Amino acid sequence: MDVSIILPVVNERENLRVLIPRLTALLDRERLAHEIIVVDGGSTDGTQEAASALGARVMPERRRGYAGAIETGFAEARGDYILTLDADQSHEPDFVTKMWRARERADIVIASRYARGGVAYTNFFRRITSAGLNFVLRVMLAMPVRDLSSGYRLYRREAIAGLKLNSTNFEVIEEILVKAYARGFSVVEVPFTYFPRAEGQSHAKLLQFGWQIVKSSVNLWKIRNSLESADYDERAYYSVIPIQRYWHRRRHHVTVSWARGAGRVLDAGCGSSLIVQSLNNAIGMDFNYAKLRFLRRYGMPLTNASAFALPFKDNSFDCVISSEVIEHLPYDEVLFSEMNRVLRPGGMLILETPDYSTLGWQIIEPVYGFLMPGGYKDEHITHYSLEKLSEILPRYGFAIEESRYIAGSDLLLRCRKVEIAASSSGGTIGERASSAA
Repeated sequence: MDVSIILPVVNERENLRVLIPRLTALLDRERLAHEIIVVDGGSTDGTQEAASALGARVMPERRRGYAGAIETGFAEARGDYILTLDADQSHEPDFVTKMWRARERADIVIASRYARGGVAYTNFFRRITSAGLNFVLRVMLAMPVRDLSSGYRLYRREAIAGLKLNSTNFEVIEEILVKAYARGFSVVEVPFTYFPRAEGQSHAKLLQFGWQIVKSSVNLWKIRNSLESADYDERAYYSVIPIQRYWHRRRHHVTVSWARGAGRVLDAGCGSSLIVQSLNNAIGMDFNYAKLRFLRRYGMPLTNASAFALPFKDNSFDCVISSEVIEHLPYDEVLFSEMNRVLRPGGMLILETPDYSTLGWQIIEPVYGFLMPGGYKDEHITHYSLEKLSEILPRYGFAIEESRYIAGSDLLLRCRKVEIAASSSGGTIGERASSAA
């Protein structure tokens, strides 16, 4: 089935008598296999009977409220794409054609009142309130979307699969979008002209709706600023926080300056960082699939794998980058043997990690942990220092050529893979490390 259409309703009999035939005619004309799912919130005006007579599948809400209706529709939908719209005819059904054509551009297509070319014809108070709320949410949640509260959307099934929704009412619209985007799914807005409903009364109380969004946005802000958010690393480069922006731009400058022109590069643990985006012959690798899904839009080779078992042949790369990775992993020296194995003789290793022996980091991390609970402080489970790495790296065939610090605390090392003389136990240290891996 190509598309499932979800219509949450309460007492919308007259609107459905117009809307469902228009939708059916449109989808038949586009030759799309489809279903229309009417999710009823307890109508008393014959809505259920009218919808069934028009060929729709009618389902009761699994839990009360708009969020429950959307959740029910998602669970029942069988289409590769899922379309949500209001049943009150404020969402022009013929616009579905434009949304369907835009599906190749992103995983989520939004009919947008506030994208350039979009218009909202409604009363002055409602227009100003809605536009203002969307502006605040866009800035607060760092979302590249102008109309976060539009419920007229086309979702690729994968974008909403497995989403756990906590909302009760209309704030679910923002929750779905933020959670899907944080998982790396892409969004595009198509300009849309909005007119008020045709028949009946709106079930959305604007002030109550706004208050619910404000409350739920606190939790959404935490999601957007968590390390698991797919675009976290990229956003940090453009952060409005001067210290964070400086930190990420400095590490980008040093790392890319060292790696540019090095040949074939592996960024092991790339996240969504601009480092891998800035290199011309690089492969991005990360254990977090959401971050790779985010990077996919930039058209670079990517692989989902573990730093403990790099999925590449021996001597595959001229340069290996491990930037802000090893401190997030349990201590295991197989990390270093794997980097040695995939790096060609004479190749370059660029390693970055906080130096826990520095006074700067001993001050920075507790402060960061206080300001951002659940952030880097809790994620850093293995603590390294220059002294410790100077002892580990030579054992695995790396000679340190240069070291630099960011703010006197974050350590960057440029190393070279060198031949090491055989030891009494037989074979070079590099060979033993490779064998152990």
